[in-house]
Amino acid sequence: MAAPSESAPAKVPAEDAASTDVAAPGSEAQAPAENAEEEEQQGEALIPLTIVLPNDPKKIHVMVSPQEQVHELRQSIIELPSAFQFSCFHLEFAGERINDFVQISDIKDLAPEAEIKLVEDPYTEKEARIHVIRMRDLVGAAGDRIDTLHGVLPGTSLFDSVTEGTQDYDNAQSGAYEFTAAANPSILLPKEEEPAPKTVKSVSLSPWNPPPYPLRQKGHLLYLLVTTNEGEQYQITSHVGGFYVNKSSNSKFDPAPKNAPKGQAAHSLLTLLANISPSFTESFEKLMQFNNRKDPLATFQMTNAIPNAPWLVPPPSSSLLAHNADITRTQEGYLIAGVDNTDTLRDWNEEFQSARELPKETVQDRVFRERFISKLFADYTDAAARGAVLVARGEVTPLNPTEGRDAQIFVYNNVFFSFGADGVGTFASEGGDDAARVATGKDVNGVRIVNQLDIDGLYSPATVVVDYLGKRIVGQTVVPGIFKQREPGENSIDYGAVEGKDIVAADERFAPAFEKLSQALRVKKHAVWDKEGKRFDLEASVETKGLMGTDGRKYVLDLYRITPLDILWLEENDAADEKDDEAYPHRMTVLRPELVEAVRTQKWTAWVNAEVARIKAAKADVKTEDKDAKKDGADNESDEDSEEESEEESAEESGDETKPKKSKKKAAKDDDSEAVERIDTSNFSFALNPDAFSGQQPQTEEEKKEMAADEEDVRNACKYLRETAIPDFVNDVKSSDLPFPTDGQSLTKMLHRRGINLRYLGKVMSSCEGPRLTLLRNLCLQEVIARAFKHVAGKYLRYLPVPLTSACIAHLLNCLLGSGFNSKPVATIDESLKALYPEADLAFTNVTPDSLREEVELQAERRFDVDFDDDWFSQLKHLQLLREVSLKLGLQLQAKDFRFTSDNTTSDSEKAAPAPAPVNGANGANGATNGESKSSKKKKKAAARERSPTTTVPAGPPHTFVADDIINIVPIIKDSAPKSTISEEALEGGRHSIMQGNRKIGQELLLESLTLHEQIYGILHPEVARAYSNLAQIYYQLEEKEAAVDLARKATIVAERTIGVDSAETLLYYLNLSLFVHGSGDSKSALVYVKHALDLWKIIYGADHPDSITTLNNAAVMLQHMQAYHESRVWFEEALGVCERVMGQSSLSSASLLFQLAQALALDGESKGALSKMRECYNIFLQQLGPENNNTKEAETWLEQLTQNAVAIAKRDKDAQTKRLRAGIRFPSRQALGSSATPGQTGLDAKVTPGKAGPDSRSIDELIQFIEGSDSQKKSTKKRAARGGPKSRLGAASS
Repeated sequence: MAAPSESAPAKVPAEDAASTDVAAPGSEAQAPAENAEEEEQQGEALIPLTIVLPNDPKKIHVMVSPQEQVHELRQSIIELPSAFQFSCFHLEFAGERINDFVQISDIKDLAPEAEIKLVEDPYTEKEARIHVIRMRDLVGAAGDRIDTLHGVLPGTSLFDSVTEGTQDYDNAQSGAYEFTAAANPSILLPKEEEPAPKTVKSVSLSPWNPPPYPLRQKGHLLYLLVTTNEGEQYQITSHVGGFYVNKSSNSKFDPAPKNAPKGQAAHSLLTLLANISPSFTESFEKLMQFNNRKDPLATFQMTNAIPNAPWLVPPPSSSLLAHNADITRTQEGYLIAGVDNTDTLRDWNEEFQSARELPKETVQDRVFRERFISKLFADYTDAAARGAVLVARGEVTPLNPTEGRDAQIFVYNNVFFSFGADGVGTFASEGGDDAARVATGKDVNGVRIVNQLDIDGLYSPATVVVDYLGKRIVGQTVVPGIFKQREPGENSIDYGAVEGKDIVAADERFAPAFEKLSQALRVKKHAVWDKEGKRFDLEASVETKGLMGTDGRKYVLDLYRITPLDILWLEENDAADEKDDEAYPHRMTVLRPELVEAVRTQKWTAWVNAEVARIKAAKADVKTEDKDAKKDGADNESDEDSEEESEEESAEESGDETKPKKSKKKAAKDDDSEAVERIDTSNFSFALNPDAFSGQQPQTEEEKKEMAADEEDVRNACKYLRETAIPDFVNDVKSSDLPFPTDGQSLTKMLHRRGINLRYLGKVMSSCEGPRLTLLRNLCLQEVIARAFKHVAGKYLRYLPVPLTSACIAHLLNCLLGSGFNSKPVATIDESLKALYPEADLAFTNVTPDSLREEVELQAERRFDVDFDDDWFSQLKHLQLLREVSLKLGLQLQAKDFRFTSDNTTSDSEKAAPAPAPVNGANGANGATNGESKSSKKKKKAAARERSPTTTVPAGPPHTFVADDIINIVPIIKDSAPKSTISEEALEGGRHSIMQGNRKIGQELLLESLTLHEQIYGILHPEVARAYSNLAQIYYQLEEKEAAVDLARKATIVAERTIGVDSAETLLYYLNLSLFVHGSGDSKSALVYVKHALDLWKIIYGADHPDSITTLNNAAVMLQHMQAYHESRVWFEEALGVCERVMGQSSLSSASLLFQLAQALALDGESKGALSKMRECYNIFLQQLGPENNNTKEAETWLEQLTQNAVAIAKRDKDAQTKRLRAGIRFPSRQALGSSATPGQTGLDAKVTPGKAGPDSRSIDELIQFIEGSDSQKKSTKKRAARGGPKSRLGAASS
């Protein structure tokens, strides 16, 4: 479809303001390069071109990169307002037609300022259909599309509404925030808006469509029916030459051109609409202005990523979900795909493997290849997910309908689907359905790793795993030859296990490619034996299979065993013992690739140190002492060199932490590298046998000995996981070296990055002691409950008919979260639906809160080795757990006032604050408040839906959730798309150059990385959001503050749309943005972002997130910069309160905050309070750090000065009271200064008093300078940062 696309390349049209708006997504790639000089410094200087149009304005000007292809230039042209009407055209230069797929630099004799002519082409039927779709979108006639995959309001952004109406806030409003207010989920809902201006009433296909044969011969393509805003109806013929008004009516067919004055014709439908409707041009202008009010990033269509589906959505009565009549909505399938739908049928496998074979020698080759593969994966993931949903809903006929449900296979849209269940007994000995489910998840990760490694000559089927309504569905491209009937005696697999492990194949043609794969995955070449005891030496696990496709390509399949089994877990938990309900459910407990990489890095470091020691010892015997001294330095460098290599090799899998170290070592390296004696790294090897402990039977003593050694290596890796990886993770969270996870998703990512499987959540929890780690333990417990509930819910949903699933989900949620409101929830099913499915298994109706708790406890014990306390269900954070469960099951719930308990005062983190707008259209602003209003609410809902037969109207006591609250269920998708390597290389290169001091080259590389990210992924993609965020931080550190703010803003919007409006990443991006905006001088806007982030924290985590201490502290400093001293002191007090609850009252972090609070109190005129807080601070430093520590000494100095100041103020007050008494006037004695005075007065007092106090004058002046941002403030801030107190997330402290 030729609608404006967010993956458009970078163009800067030089025509007018409006055109700049439209091309913004591409042009923004150049934002940090403020002038032409900087642009020219990029490897590809932009060149100006003039496009000559066939009608007004006759000429437009664009800037293009020579590296771009002509079809990218076409896309940029049609996104300019003056060229909206074009979609079917070609470009000519010097009278010659230009091929759309050549690079601009390849056009012969093309120079800057050259004129390229746009020539309109005759339409084909396909071009006419594309043109109609594009024009409908452009003029706002497309209406609302009901998407079958992405759900309700996918890709929503709240960014524009966050700052709305806050520009005119004064200091008091900027600093006002209800810290103790309940979480308010309604902030996750987009604001309702007035409808967009209407340009036409409708544009649809005419009932006379399609043209009969004789008229097709004359060039007729489509017939359209247009109703203008004036109420006039026009029948329009789409002809090869353009569009014209014909003589047909609703009852008479005459597609000949109509006579003037109503007879109009034009090449573009947009021009024709302007000709036949007098009001069209004006209303189209208004529509453009309406669309431009929002940030372009918030409105662009996504082409390369799946938009995020929010878990909380407005009720059906909201105007955001209004469902309008649009006849063409039913015709769009035809308009997009044609009569026989062949436009959308693709040979996915051939496309993928051909893309992999594209050249990758030059940078341009790599960019084109990665861009093509990224787009291909996005298209395939979308198609596979749609097919999987249809399979799950029973809409696709199986290829083997006589088999059992779980064994059935499907082909839809050229994608092969099967269930992630053990339908044919393949995994019977490994744990059945549970093992099969895990294997599919591991397989998609394995395929992603293979795709990332990009080994020449090795191919893999594109794989997508979809979880939907309790079912797991695997979608794969069809490998040529996989269904081929083999000759008798011929194996169906060419490498690896053929049937179970009884037969093993070892086609030598696969060995070289598999060897490369195994080297990258640290897999050892090892022996396996078939049922006859015959030995085969395989490069990969026996479970990893090789298949020679009929297309001659070598395919690798079943990548779920690329790492060894976690034998310690299996021995500890009698896995897959079907007789024992409490045993671990399967034997597919493999180690994570990140852990294998971490073990290798540890072994490598130990080996290098041993080698260095050996070389030193050898030199000590031979060399003189003088030479020894010189060589020591060289050996140290050799040590660094080797460690650096290890880090470089392990960087891809072991997370981000190795990268900065690597760069620092390189930066610090001595230039005189000739003297460095390098260690011979070929003597080091590390690989693990993935088939250890998996039932292999060695035949000879030597083979048994070798297998025993392999098993010992695997056992040591498992010990490393338990004895090093888990304790290191817990200690890093404890010491704040790792950010504190916010929700289950961020916790999962952090554990996986360290190589820790989630089955070890129980072990992580048992390592958590101390105030900060207790919070980590609680978060792990919440994740265990959510995952256990997911498995329980999946069991009930798996075979349930789709129309009954809402009732099932609502009942299970009531049993888990609503038992405090109604202790005996009853499942309510619409009887008319129930009667339609007499064979449905309605076991969920028997579930009670007690039975559900038992099931959750059993799953938690089996899967995570976690034993709950007896009253665990009474300690739940209800809202947070509801969010976790919804995200894991793909639920989209109606926003309302969720009542989790029967009492009116619910806890901070549980109660949903009333929404500002009516929740259900009919009820008041707060939704249902008691049983009576709840039932009336349901009646009104039922009336609003015209008593639809599926509406559930439960009788009896009210429930927290009803079936109508489950608006939709979206699929949870895992894909196998690799990341772009060239854009990451440019980013790392830029970082490295800047660290070495080459700022100019570094910035060029960073700009190049930004452009590459946008070109390869398209602008709306999670990886692009992360790139924007990384670059924003780098630019901020380089003092490029405007560029940093712009990039941080983009990161936030893109993250909202692709990762989620309430994801932990989006929250972090809001906090980063607030720091950058404050740094560029706009503290009011910065505070708005801070408050939104705090609101998000309340929903995602609840109260008192450890990292919010830093945020509250930063906000207090922002308020000081605005001279809102009283408001600032309130934020400092809140930061201290959270810190004391999280870290303990005598922690160094609390002392650091006491220090700042004392200064804030002094500035707010509360000298006694300031003195008290500084004394507490001094006592903590004295106790924890000793009297000689600089922090203790600084606190002591401030304590003395504040004491002198307090004495002077008290003396002044006493003198003033004495004077009043002499005059016969009695006033109450002054209490803590400033408690009753206004901030303005106390500030004045604080400034005036020291003048009389002599020695105190200096200290208070310094205090005021400190708060208002003088040099002394910066000095003190630096000292405080070294204390181990709150840290900025960016290293860019709140300055």
